[in-house]
Amino acid sequence: MAFRLGILGAGNISDTHARAASSIPGVEVVAVHGRNRERATRLAGAYGAAVFDSLDGFLDHPMDAVAIGSPSGVHAEQGSLAAARGLHLIVEKPIDVTPARADLLIDAAARADVRLGVFFQDRVQPDIVRLREAIASGRIGRPLVASARVKWYRPPEYYSQSHWRGTWALDGGGALMNQGIHTVDLLQWLLGPVRRLSATTRTALHKIEVEDTVIALLEFDSGAIATLEATTAAYPGYKRRVEISGTEGTLVLEHDRLVRADLRLPADDLVADVAPDSNQSASSPVVSDARGHQRLLEDFVDAVHAHRDPICTGQDARKSVALVCAIYEAAKSGRWVEVNRE
Repeated sequence: MAFRLGILGAGNISDTHARAASSIPGVEVVAVHGRNRERATRLAGAYGAAVFDSLDGFLDHPMDAVAIGSPSGVHAEQGSLAAARGLHLIVEKPIDVTPARADLLIDAAARADVRLGVFFQDRVQPDIVRLREAIASGRIGRPLVASARVKWYRPPEYYSQSHWRGTWALDGGGALMNQGIHTVDLLQWLLGPVRRLSATTRTALHKIEVEDTVIALLEFDSGAIATLEATTAAYPGYKRRVEISGTEGTLVLEHDRLVRADLRLPADDLVADVAPDSNQSASSPVVSDARGHQRLLEDFVDAVHAHRDPICTGQDARKSVALVCAIYEAAKSGRWVEVNRE
């Protein structure tokens, strides 16, 4: 029997969810609901799915799970309604826009005994998994210092043609909460919890109510330190780059590819020969390669069948929202902020 997936949202990322789902044998996109009726109808038509004007009608349609790609600030509200109907949930990042709202969704899924996963596809990208294993096995020695740069560009119409992007209520922030949060999650996944941080933000270019530029300094429990930059104002947009140096060498990631391994011991197995990088995320909100989403969705479907946690749980995803909110607090206060783990 097919695994029946509903698509909640009709924007660029919901198209990515549908493309990823349609590439998985045994998974069928059966229903679509989005605020924009025209786009929802077009998306549903591409996959032979039913389209619904109302959220209630959508949630009442026979299906097993919902992929939520609606504005970030309604993820908890919509996801809780879906969970109450016994539907499993896989939610686009961020899980919602505050830790408290993340908790609402986590608690709703737990009460309904449904699986809750979040699209942090870095966790299933082969090169990033290999990088994490190299760090965990001690190949770079003790991690000392890292730098993470998300110097992307979005044109003015990216914000002006959206009712929710660039707002506190529905986007939860700007370049950090929307674009940079993948790298926030990645740093914690690779280096462990952050103890304290300082930061500064600017609305440097775009006419939005949130930041389009942020720089943060992070101190980890391990003693490692890192700088984090995120912006949507760096024309024309550059590859996300993460460099991690330890006592035994340095690893460098661009987008989702491990491009350098400068270690004291041989590291020929770490950097593989790959095709040219076609990732356009630095300059476009459209996900050109849906394979990361597909891998994460494949794991989620298996987690539902096996009654286990998915690779990225709601609790995992909450950590990145908490860290982003701590960065905003530090920027607003001008002081170092201790990161609240609760």
